[in-house]
Amino acid sequence: MTREGQPAAIEDRVLERLGRLRLTTTRETLSALLSEAAREQWTYLEFVDHLTRREAEAKQEKRVRMGMTIAHFPTVRTLEGFDFAAQPSVDERLVRELATGNFLAHGTNVLLFGAPGLGKTHLAIGLGRRLVELGHSVLFTTATGLLTVLSKAESEGRLEEKLINCVKPRLLIVDELGYMPFERRAAHLLFQMVNRRYERGSMMITTNQRVSDWGTMFGDEVLATAILDRLLHHSETLMIKGESYRLREKRKSGLFRSLDEAEARTAGRSQSKEDRPAVGRPKNVDK
Repeated sequence: MTREGQPAAIEDRVLERLGRLRLTTTRETLSALLSEAAREQWTYLEFVDHLTRREAEAKQEKRVRMGMTIAHFPTVRTLEGFDFAAQPSVDERLVRELATGNFLAHGTNVLLFGAPGLGKTHLAIGLGRRLVELGHSVLFTTATGLLTVLSKAESEGRLEEKLINCVKPRLLIVDELGYMPFERRAAHLLFQMVNRRYERGSMMITTNQRVSDWGTMFGDEVLATAILDRLLHHSETLMIKGESYRLREKRKSGLFRSLDEAEARTAGRSQSKEDRPAVGRPKNVDK
């Protein structure tokens, strides 16, 4: 082998080994990295530092993308995009603490209570995305979607398999619990899922129903108590109060004022018609 052929042969061997080690980014950018190292006159340690940093960052980005896909978030919402000033009832300190993911180590549940439109889903997705970035597995589902899946699995004789799958994610987010009434069988399926995750994996639940109304929501006080007992045993709660984001934005846009004015005009026309003599009504003329 000639001396001129040695560098090419070495590079081929290095690229082959990088492929076997699954260092994809380094393999794809090695030539550019070597040129940059020569131009900047990096030391051997600086070269290794740049190489490992870029590979680690690429793997992190790939892992996060995959985690987001697996989580099935319905939309992109972030904690940075949540307006805490607009919702002063939200305990921002608690949200920041939950964002560290420490609660997952103890199987602690998180329950977000509040009327529709106050940002419960936004917070749930934002926290879920942050935990994916930290390396935790997350699955997002609506209560209706979850119970549909469990009910179908039961009818197909695969309920045990599906319940095992529900335990796998480090965090299971169940959105919009209580927006639709529960049938008794659906409530039992939810209990089985909650019972499987009890002290094994954390759940995050958003609901518009107060705890005192869960018996009515499930149609069974005993079952509701059993579910609540497991959810609240190790838990953090966020109570959100105030006006709906959507209604607030419509108010700012002047839509409510326009509607009020239109309603007033309609009422005025109705009043005028009542005062106006009906067609063909005989006049009161003294003879």
